[in-house]
Amino acid sequence: MQNSKLSHISFVSRLLLGFLFIYHGLVPKILWLSVVEIHLVSLSGFNLPANIVSPLAGIGEIILGCLIIFFRKSTLPVYIAAVALCLLLIFVGLASPEYLIHAFNPVTTNILGLGFCYLILFVDKNDNA
Repeated sequence: MQNSKLSHISFVSRLLLGFLFIYHGLVPKILWLSVVEIHLVSLSGFNLPANIVSPLAGIGEIILGCLIIFFRKSTLPVYIAAVALCLLLIFVGLASPEYLIHAFNPVTTNILGLGFCYLILFVDKNDNA
């Protein structure tokens, strides 16, 4: 019974974490290029156009989200997600800290995403122990 509950927590956490990456890859980067995305790409220092960089990043996020959801035996995509969430939060905090106080900001999104990463990794560790 305990194992079933842990598996359910892992499954739901993977769905939610995967959804986070799929949504943020698709909606503000591919379907409707967000002004915030354009601004953050311009601050990155790579001197590349946002209308190319953002959709490519969006495709990467969608792939990562699908890997998290469908490759349930692997924790590698979850570790990649955790590193990405931390690095992106640090980048926004340093490059454009005003975004950290807006509604639906990267602090709440990334911290919740990291919480899902923790739950998935915690369950996986206890499942294999």
